[in-house]
Amino acid sequence: MNNFDLSSLNADQQAALKQTEGAVLVTAGAGSGKTRLLTHRVAYLLSKGVSPYSILAITFTNKATKEMAERIANMCDDGDKIWISTFHSMCAKILRSDIDRLGYSRSFSIYDETDSEKVVKDILSSRGIPITEEGIKKNVLFHKSNWKNTTMTLAEYESEFHDVVDIHKIVSIIDEYEQILKKNNALDFDDLLVKTFKLFKTCEDVKNYYAERFSYILVDEFQDTNIVQYELLKLLASKHGNIFVVGDEDQCIYSWRGANFKNIFNFRKDFPNVKIFKLEQNYRSTDKILDKANKLIAHNSSRLEKKLWTNKVGGEEPSIYNAIDERDEALFVATNIEKLIRKGAEPSDFAILMRLNALSRNIEEALLNYNIPHKIYGGFKFYERSEIKNVIAYLRIFVNPDDDVALIKIINFPRRGLGDTSIEKLKNFAQDQSILKTLMGDEFALLDNSIKKKLESFVEIYKGLEQMSLPLADFVSEVIDKFGIRECYDKKTDEGFDKLMNISSFEAGVKDFARLNPDATLSDYLESITLSSDVDEIGEGGSVTIASVHAVKGLEFKYVFIVGLEEGIFPISRAISPDDIEEERRLMYVALTRAEEKAFLTHCTKRFLYGKSSYQIPSRFCKELGYYDFKPRVVEEASIFSGSNFGGKSFGSFNFDKTTILRQEQSTTAAIDVSKYKVGQIVVHPKFGRGQIKEISSDGLVGDISFEGFGVKSLMLEIAPLKVEGEK
Repeated sequence: MNNFDLSSLNADQQAALKQTEGAVLVTAGAGSGKTRLLTHRVAYLLSKGVSPYSILAITFTNKATKEMAERIANMCDDGDKIWISTFHSMCAKILRSDIDRLGYSRSFSIYDETDSEKVVKDILSSRGIPITEEGIKKNVLFHKSNWKNTTMTLAEYESEFHDVVDIHKIVSIIDEYEQILKKNNALDFDDLLVKTFKLFKTCEDVKNYYAERFSYILVDEFQDTNIVQYELLKLLASKHGNIFVVGDEDQCIYSWRGANFKNIFNFRKDFPNVKIFKLEQNYRSTDKILDKANKLIAHNSSRLEKKLWTNKVGGEEPSIYNAIDERDEALFVATNIEKLIRKGAEPSDFAILMRLNALSRNIEEALLNYNIPHKIYGGFKFYERSEIKNVIAYLRIFVNPDDDVALIKIINFPRRGLGDTSIEKLKNFAQDQSILKTLMGDEFALLDNSIKKKLESFVEIYKGLEQMSLPLADFVSEVIDKFGIRECYDKKTDEGFDKLMNISSFEAGVKDFARLNPDATLSDYLESITLSSDVDEIGEGGSVTIASVHAVKGLEFKYVFIVGLEEGIFPISRAISPDDIEEERRLMYVALTRAEEKAFLTHCTKRFLYGKSSYQIPSRFCKELGYYDFKPRVVEEASIFSGSNFGGKSFGSFNFDKTTILRQEQSTTAAIDVSKYKVGQIVVHPKFGRGQIKEISSDGLVGDISFEGFGVKSLMLEIAPLKVEGEK
């Protein structure tokens, strides 16, 4: 099977694709068909007789990996044999084979941010530094990650940052952190890259094996590589030199986690005779959207000159709305979505993007009021829920018995009467050995009798499960059952019931994973969820997406709302230097170019944020996009405006003393005949249940409705999903 057609690519894409040998840099603008180019290049290589075993394709998200793998498998025989993965997954796989060369066991745990933070907190506590001193903890976590995004030794890093306050203390804590992770046979996310780099640099035979194997390397989102990732790529390409990278410096938005868009410029210096191609045709957005995007990004100086264009001529101009406050802004978003859904759009066609997750509450409330299905991304992930993390910790100790962080998390869950003092005694008793190995060995008999008695059942259950040979999903269920995890939650309470449902969902997820990966081990499963992200599910499930701009990079939606375009919010207040502002501008560019058909921009005259209400200044990006210079609206609290006109939009009355409802410009045809609603009527809302209409505005458009358990909600009657009780 060779099911691909080069005629679907434009001339620039074909020229890049056919340059199979040597180093190739493709600067690909937003929506310019990067994935199509990469998948077709793989298919082209296979058609020329290249072995799939010798091709490596690196992406930046699990979602992109899955999409590329599916496309290639549908296009080519043996397409499923190509190594396609994220950087972190690739490094984890390499380390599972050879990390013993660095003194670790191949069964190492991967610590997430919560685990890493716990280790740092324990170090601070042991040194008598109050946990309440958030500054030192944050500084340690920042410098730990910052150091690991370089190729420096810790001593070199300390010398480089010698002028940082407390740098010696910070480095000392990081050093102890590293020792604890080594003792626990654990790596954090950054270590997956760092240890692979170290492995390649110290074990030349390992590096040569992979450099020899991969004759052709393809890299997506190259502008998001950090120093370590770039150095890894150079080592992997050191034998054959056939490396094809696709990137766009205009979309580099991750410098805060080490991404270095200058790698695009470095690539041209580090690889001789590099061939450069430019993709400027956009297949996603209308020309009206691209005109604004081009106008905005032209204000950046650190970029390669390019200008997006499209054959999608026409459509609507991106619009800007000057809201009175955040509730007006939220209502503007909700009513426009409702109108478009009424005209045939699907909820999944919409994304509401923001620079700060703190802006989401009012948006969510407005969508809830009008029964618009939605999902917030970037919040509390499923695998971060306490009940799920407890199950995961139990599973981790069966893979890595050196993992004291996991053991301590569940040693007293379910409760076994072990307090902090007993746990400290266990730590001291174990000394250089892990606590679990101590409990499973002959030393257990020498433990303090009171502690030993409390742990006898735990030890017996663990030993019994360890000797079982069961399929993955069955083993996970046995662990949950034997340790009595479900019995910790009261199904008669809402909270307990929800936690039990989450555990059941977790078990279902394990079964799905085992079905799709029949040869996978427990270690494989734990690695897959540790490296997973909730943003991999964005755009699925038939809901409106509410997310930060960072979370939607690489995705597209028919309609995009970009909210909170105010100085101090977007661009964010901590963006001070010219480089910071350029990154904020790139972030705005990314947000705007997610839209296929229409983009809506909003900002508020006044916003309640971080515990106070303040007048806002419109973002500088509003002016750079070519909109008129805004003057903040003057709004006085507790005053009532009737039929006032703000920025060309007419509003009915509103009162800041109540839930502020600001009427948007009405459509010519009302969705519902609002005359049927009367004060005193009982109405039913799908989310809030039964409520009584307490008041209706003089124009009949807004009703104050008292819902039991939810209080009074002010709703626009023509679009609110209400039914008069008894109405068919």
